[in-house]
Amino acid sequence: MVRLTLKHLMVGALLAGFFNGCTVPAQNAATPAVRRLSSSQEVRPVPSEDFQTPTDEQIQLLRKDIRAQRKQLIAANMKLSGAEAEKFWPIYEAYVDELVTINRTKYDLLKQYAAGYDTMTDQEAQASVGRWVSVDESVAQLRLKYIPIFRKVLSARNTALFFQLDRRIQLMIDLQLVSQLPLIEP
Repeated sequence: MVRLTLKHLMVGALLAGFFNGCTVPAQNAATPAVRRLSSSQEVRPVPSEDFQTPTDEQIQLLRKDIRAQRKQLIAANMKLSGAEAEKFWPIYEAYVDELVTINRTKYDLLKQYAAGYDTMTDQEAQASVGRWVSVDESVAQLRLKYIPIFRKVLSARNTALFFQLDRRIQLMIDLQLVSQLPLIEP
């Protein structure tokens, strides 16, 4: 049996569909995404002129793939007995349903940002930061809500393992998504 690991998530196939058909600027020594200035070591973004906003269809395909991959990774890395699995998966599905609602807001923010990052006003930038922090808080609150719920059906160690896996998977997904977006110019 092949054991899936979190490293499998990093395989480009998972998120390649997100930008399939979108032109993302090539990264090479001549056109780096980030330029380091030698004297002050300041990091500045390089504008991304070829960036195109992903379509709603691309985002929906991405979200479907993420949910399937997430469940596979959780199943492969959690060592659940039959009795634990029977109780765990319905709770997991309820958790994911609530997470999907929060992530819908996240993807909407990504689309809004991608569509207007180059014309964003200071007020829009400030509001955007507030919305991002609000989404992060919502995810943290959801996890806090579900800790005792998962704990009722899992050991403390398996509960901790689940939330470690969940957090790592989400961090890798978020990093992959936002690394494709151009940085806002100061």
